Amino acid sequence: MTQEREKELLNRLKEGIISCDEDMVVEAAHTVVEEGFDALKAIFDGMVPGMEYVGELYERQEYFIPELLMSTEAMYAGLNILRPHVARMDFGVDGVVVMGVVHGDVHDIGKNIVKVMFEVAGFEVHDLGRDVPLEYFVDEQLRCDADMVCLSAMMTTTMVGMREVIRRIKEKSPEAKIMIGGAPVTGEIAHKYGADGFAEDAGNALKDAIRMLSMLRKMRRQSLDEKVK
Repeated sequence: MTQEREKELLNRLKEGIISCDEDMVVEAAHTVVEEGFDALKAIFDGMVPGMEYVGELYERQEYFIPELLMSTEAMYAGLNILRPHVARMDFGVDGVVVMGVVHGDVHDIGKNIVKVMFEVAGFEVHDLGRDVPLEYFVDEQLRCDADMVCLSAMMTTTMVGMREVIRRIKEKSPEAKIMIGGAPVTGEIAHKYGADGFAEDAGNALKDAIRMLSMLRKMRRQSLDEKVK
């Protein structure tokens, strides 16, 4: 496949998501598969930039909730076609992750992008969605014995609820790792709230998740070795 053809397909995926055109995304995704283009590249160089731009349009109040929903539906329609053709990336660590957008907040573009990256990396993801009541995070972590919980918020007023979620999870599952992210979240906030990590963007979220889960696995192995001794 020529570079021009690759660029054309990536642009169609991106523009289909930006324009909320699910048919365009589906057609482009099928073409990616039929012509043997790298499905992973199609996702991260075509669809993800499209969703990121939709997020920018929303922040500038050029897009509203209906456009966000249609763009998200278009993205997942394309993902359903491409995901079976993506070879799982092996980072030498796996895990169960619970994620969601905290109560009062419906801004889930960043969370959706992180979810895609985590799934491609081989993590088992339990997505609670958006506007999630605080106790749901705690209940779901316990139910599936999740290694990590990822909390997202795009507003300062909803971000404050993260502190209570972290407190409750750490109280019942001290080993569970917690990552927080979103526009108002900083490293300082993460430390203040008691989170184990802070995701500045989707790429860093995956890197930090791998780092934290690797540490968790190491700690568990050491604990097991000590018990055996």
